[in-house]
Order: sequence, then C-alpha cells, then structure tokens
Amino acid sequence: MTTMPVNLRGVGFYCIVLTVLSNSVVNVHCFFTAFPLLMFGGSRKLSGRLFKFSCLNLSCNIFKTNRFYRSVKLPFSHHCSFPLSSRSFLASPLEPCSFPFSEHSVRSHFSVLRSDKVIRYFSYFTHPAGEMDLKAVLDVLEELAPLSLAESWDNVGLLVEPSKPRPIKTIMLTNDLTMAVMDEAVTMNCDLIISYHPPLFRPFKRLVQKDWKQQLAVRALEGGIAIFSPHTSWDSVIGGVNDWLVGGMGSGQTSVLSQAYTSTQQKHRLEFSILNEGELDGLLEQIKCIEGNESFQLSTVKNEVGGQQVVLTCASSALTGVAQTLLSNLHASKSLNITQVQQPPLIGCGQGRLRVLDEPVSVAAAVQKMKTHLGLPHLRLALGNQKTLDSLVKTVAVCAGSGASVVQCVKADLCITGEMSHHEVLDAVAKGTSVILSDHSNSERGYLVVFKEKLAAKLSHAVNIVVSERDRDPLQVV
Repeated sequence: MTTMPVNLRGVGFYCIVLTVLSNSVVNVHCFFTAFPLLMFGGSRKLSGRLFKFSCLNLSCNIFKTNRFYRSVKLPFSHHCSFPLSSRSFLASPLEPCSFPFSEHSVRSHFSVLRSDKVIRYFSYFTHPAGEMDLKAVLDVLEELAPLSLAESWDNVGLLVEPSKPRPIKTIMLTNDLTMAVMDEAVTMNCDLIISYHPPLFRPFKRLVQKDWKQQLAVRALEGGIAIFSPHTSWDSVIGGVNDWLVGGMGSGQTSVLSQAYTSTQQKHRLEFSILNEGELDGLLEQIKCIEGNESFQLSTVKNEVGGQQVVLTCASSALTGVAQTLLSNLHASKSLNITQVQQPPLIGCGQGRLRVLDEPVSVAAAVQKMKTHLGLPHLRLALGNQKTLDSLVKTVAVCAGSGASVVQCVKADLCITGEMSHHEVLDAVAKGTSVILSDHSNSERGYLVVFKEKLAAKLSHAVNIVVSERDRDPLQVV
C-alpha cells in the first residue's frame, strides 16, 4: 500500500492505492484532512502538484480551475474507482453531480484521460496552473513595495537565486523561513519563497551543515528554490504591515512615526566665499576631477566686498574630496559651511503609525479588538501609570515587530508592538502609556493573507500562491 500527499492550496489529502484489480481498475481512497466537508462553491481556486504512485508507476495531476459546480460536495472520506484501459480518450463534458456516488457515477461524471500508465484527473479542474519567470514576479513585488523603502541596515530583495532559471508556478508566503517551512515548501514543489524576515542577514564565510540558516541556503540552492525577503519595505509602504496593524483599532486620522524619504542620490550643500572668478575657476577644475562628482550644481552671488558667495551641491559620495579641495584654499576654508540636503518625504510611507481614533475605546475593548485582529487568544498588557482597564484610548501608536525604538518618542494612550524589553515597558508605563505586546512575529504574520490577495491580483492569478501552514511564532503561552 502506497500513501502520497497531495496539496490543493490549503486542502491536503492522501490518496492510498489499495489494489489493482484484474480488470485494470485502480481503487483510490481519498482522505480529506484539512476540512471535514469541502464545498466546491464560490470562487475558491484549487490546484495540485504532480504526484506518483511509485509501486504502480502511475502519475496523477490535479489541475487548476476558476469554475466550480455549486452542487458538488465532497464528504470527509470517500471511496471511488478510476478505470484504466489501453487506449487514451477524453470523456464527455461534465455534468453537475452530488456525492456520495457509485463507481458508475465516477465513470460518467469524471473526465479521465485513460492510459495504462497515466491517470490525468481533470474533474472540475479544467486547465493547468499558470507560470511566470522570476524577473517578472520580482518586478511585481517591487511595484507593490519598493525595496528603496527598506531601512538602510536591512537585507532585503532576492537573497537566493538558483543557477538554472525555472518558471515560477507556486509561491509560498511565510513570516519566518524555518526548517519546518522549508520542508513544507519542498513538499509543495514551491519555486519561490517570500519570507518576510530575511533568513540570510549576516554575511557567510562558508556554507556548511552546522548552522541552520546555512542549511536553508544550501537546501534552497539544491532544490532550485528562489528566496525573496521584503521585511521593512512592507512595514513602510502605504497599506503595508503597520497600516494593517493599526487597522485593528478602527478608523481614525493616521500619521507616520518615522518618515520615509525619496531614494534619490544623497547630496550635500557646501557654502563658501571666494576672492574672485579666477580663483573659483581653479577650484572647480579640481572638483570636476573628483571621482563620483562628474555632475554638480553651482550658484554664485557677488558679496559686499567684491568677492563671490558660492553654493555648491555635490553627491554625498564625493563630499570628502570636495571638502578637502575647498579646505586647501585660504579664502574658502575660512567660510566653509556644509549641510546635508533633505530628501523629499514619501507621504504616507515610513516606520510605525500613530492613529487618532474616530471613536475612542476603553483599554479593555482595545485588547479585545487586537485579539480578534491578530487571531490570538492571549496578549500581554501593561497599564500606564494611573490607568485602568476602563481608561479611554484616543491615540494609538503601533510598530510591527520590535518597535520600541519607533514608538518610544511619541505621546499616545496606547502602544501596540510585538516585543519590548522590560525597561522599555517601564519607561512607557511611567509616561502614562499602556502597552500591548503580542510577541514579535504575531504582530506581522496576519498581513501575509492580505498580501497574498494583493499579489494574486497583480499576477492575474497566473501563479499559485499559498501561505505557509507551518509558520508560527516560536513562543507560546503555556
């Protein structure tokens, strides 16, 4: 008896080959393990992967469809038979049917491409899942959340790229890429893993089996699986993780706690005085030769003593060379003033959110709202100084993950984040701010379902997208 798992986008079941009868009928028993009752109704899309019965040299492929018959119901466990013959043909178009059904109804209602070695089970899955190349998917990910929004310390983007390009048919979303999630991805034959947290962060000097993150990198390369991490770009973008997190508290006026700015080249402004145009021309000839400063902006105004007041804007990468050149000049060095050019802000983007609620709620109600929003039975609460569960919450500061550095400088009735240190909580409480902690990844994971829908819409449902079922916060309340 051979048992093989088949994954149908959230519906896992096992097909067990029991016997091969003399009349070439393969008896297959399907145990649906994900749902007691699977309703083929509405617009849920299911797709499966190719699997084989090794003992019988048989293959079966469940295909993806956008169409389901509302009258079809699959009970928790059902026994059905698939006849085989030596000639191949495609059965007649389907008619709606209801379970349970007999062997005769299986033969008449299921489209089966019959051969002596291959069963192609079409049923209501009428066309193969689509595919895209990796670059096309990366372009869509960049459109949804530009990597330029990520913090400078972060390690985002494509982290693992297989040497042999392969079409992207299945994408898995996960908050953390652990060994359990990698096992799940391999089982589902995933082509791309989007891990919110970057599994590769610190530089590697070797790839060996002693370190679990190095093991992940090796397994991905061996399996031809690409790995992408968005991390703080998802936190910053409009409609991203932090907007989703604060949304659990209800509507209100929202502002960004740590503003994001355009990613154009950083520049510095240097202001100085010069004696005459000839002296300025000599300095400019030297400045033009500085690497990285092929283009710069210059403006001059005659000053009161007959000299010139100069404003020169250069790339930050060329600042050291330009400053050294100006300091070598007697007149320029005495009046040199250097400032960094402020980049234009990206409205609505940045780390953390502050919301003034349209309808203030009690601390107790806020806790219940966040339990529901995060799907958690328990949260940790620290009441602010002289606050009770009945105290009103009008302003809420949130930052997904470990957000103390972002929320600690803002005055709010309530702070919501994943984790804070003991002393950071004490500081907040002393200021009269109540604190809700969910544990780190629990403040982020729920956004995966939201992003799945955004990504599916952009890809026109051409690729199978799944959210990991084995991804979870390592900490549990016991």
